[in-house]
Amino acid sequence: MSSVAAAAPGRKVDVRVTFPRVLYAEWIRLRSLRSTWITMLLTIALVVGFGALSCLGAVSHERGAQTFRPDFDPALRSLVGTFFAQLAFGVLGVLVVTGEYSTGMIRATFTAVPRRMTVFLARLSLFAMMTFAVLLPTAIVSFLVGQTILAREHLDTTLGAPHVLRAVVGCALYLVAIGLLGMALGWLIRHTAGAIFTLVGVLFVVPLVIVFMPAPWPNRLEKWLPGGAGQAILHTVHDADSLGPWTGYGVLVLYVVAVLVAAAVLLRTRDV
Repeated sequence: MSSVAAAAPGRKVDVRVTFPRVLYAEWIRLRSLRSTWITMLLTIALVVGFGALSCLGAVSHERGAQTFRPDFDPALRSLVGTFFAQLAFGVLGVLVVTGEYSTGMIRATFTAVPRRMTVFLARLSLFAMMTFAVLLPTAIVSFLVGQTILAREHLDTTLGAPHVLRAVVGCALYLVAIGLLGMALGWLIRHTAGAIFTLVGVLFVVPLVIVFMPAPWPNRLEKWLPGGAGQAILHTVHDADSLGPWTGYGVLVLYVVAVLVAAAVLLRTRDV
């Protein structure tokens, strides 16, 4: 859609709806929502807070021990808050989409930008860039705080140690993927409670059900679930029963892409 409006005699202003302009409009909308900042602050608190708490627990349990477990993962200890923050971040992804559906403002959005895929792609791009820019420093702070605590018992590691930097960056990448999964469910279901319920089921309920299955099915199935696969990127000590870090993250990305494609198809074919 394009049009030209006269701003002054002999002068015309280009008011075409372009992707950069839609991206900027989405930036204004996203930063103006209280839910964005509240959920982001909650995510930061969960990642750093639970990471520090986990490291304090490790120091307490290992104090006085002559030898430490060979599978002890100091980087994972400081990033364990990721497992708790994923729900908050997934909910943020849902709210970024369903908030407009609950108020009916989505009609105004698609009236201003008739090409729905432009809105879809702009919102996804902005969410991924904005959240990664916040989550990467959060992961670094969580790691540094945790290692400071672990250093009391000489359990700490450094960013230069093998696989550690990948795990720290992976914390941000994992949460961004979970947020995009929440967005995809929001576009797909278009209802806040329904999308959050589905997200909780995928991330928490299904893995819990699998735990109670007879052996060897829990080990075989859990690593292929979105959470179990994606969390492999956080580990610096390899577990023979889990997928490789990038393979596991790739599986999570495939889940996200599959839901996004389904949401995009329905967005183009059904009424608002």
